[in-house]
Amino acid sequence: MQQDSQIPRPSQKPALRLAALLLGAGTMHFAKPTFFDNLVPKQLPGDARTYTNVSGVAELAIGTALLVPRTRRLGGGLAALLFVAVFPANINMAVDWVESPKTTNAQKAVALLRLPLQIPLITEALKVRRRA
Repeated sequence: MQQDSQIPRPSQKPALRLAALLLGAGTMHFAKPTFFDNLVPKQLPGDARTYTNVSGVAELAIGTALLVPRTRRLGGGLAALLFVAVFPANINMAVDWVESPKTTNAQKAVALLRLPLQIPLITEALKVRRRA
C-alpha cells in the first residue's frame, strides 16, 4: 500500500506545529512591530526595533527550516535556542503587564501563563531535532 505523501507522518506533526507558530509570530513582528518593541527589556543595549526585526527574521527562518525535511534537525535545535533566548522578553512582558493598571486581568493571566509554556515549546523543539 502506497502512503499518500500529502498526509504528514505523525513524526512530522510537531515540526509543522512549531513551524506554523514561528512563521505566524515572525510575520507579526513585521505587521505589528510596536507590540514587540515594547516587550524588549530596557536593559538591553541598542534599539528595541532592531531586536524586534532580528527575532522576527529568526522566527521566519527557523519556521521555514522546520518545514523542509533536510533542514528540520537544524530547525528543531535552533527553535529550542530561540525559545530560550526570548524568555527574558516573556518575563519582561509578564512583569510589565502585571504591574500596569492598564492591562486587564485576562491579559495579566496570559502574560503569566506564557512563562511556563516555554518549557513544552523547548521540549517539543528538541523532540523535533531528535526525530528529524
